[in-house]
Amino acid sequence: MGNRLSKIATRTGDAGMTGLGDGSRVEKDHLRICAMGDVDELNSEIGVLMTEEIPESIAPELKALFMQVQHDLFDLGGELCIPNYKLLNPDHVAQLDIWLEKYNKELPPLTEFILPGGTRAAAQAHVCRTVCRRAERSIVRLGWAEPLYDAPRQYVNRLSDLLFVLSRILNRAAGGTDVLWKHEKKETK
Repeated sequence: MGNRLSKIATRTGDAGMTGLGDGSRVEKDHLRICAMGDVDELNSEIGVLMTEEIPESIAPELKALFMQVQHDLFDLGGELCIPNYKLLNPDHVAQLDIWLEKYNKELPPLTEFILPGGTRAAAQAHVCRTVCRRAERSIVRLGWAEPLYDAPRQYVNRLSDLLFVLSRILNRAAGGTDVLWKHEKKETK
């Protein structure tokens, strides 16, 4: 693998085409490449989240969680890069369900919508959530055009839910609360 990665500027994409993991070439705006790009962006945003100040009481477990998610997302990118290849499986999705249940139990029920905000880490978790939703839309769009396994779609769907819950956990662990949306009915004249 080292030889393959040692030359970064290959110039093979200058005409708007790029290679997939199976050796085939597609347009750089192909649905598969768009989905891969959105997953890559999500992975990068999670990397930014990991550099934020995370309260010491939860930092070790959340950083380990985020590191596992980054590895899973790298595998997801690999699965998208090679048509008909499978790297994620139901166990990956099940792990997200376990984390969702664990962290959601620690939170009070929501009675209002919340706004992205609070601490920088919580706000960045919301950015990750929105990028994850975009990645999900890209994967769904690709799945309408080409056959895909279920786990990639399920994984990003569940991950966006987890990122929402973790944004709330991050605010609470820092001594804050959710930033509630204040809906005010305005009278019309």
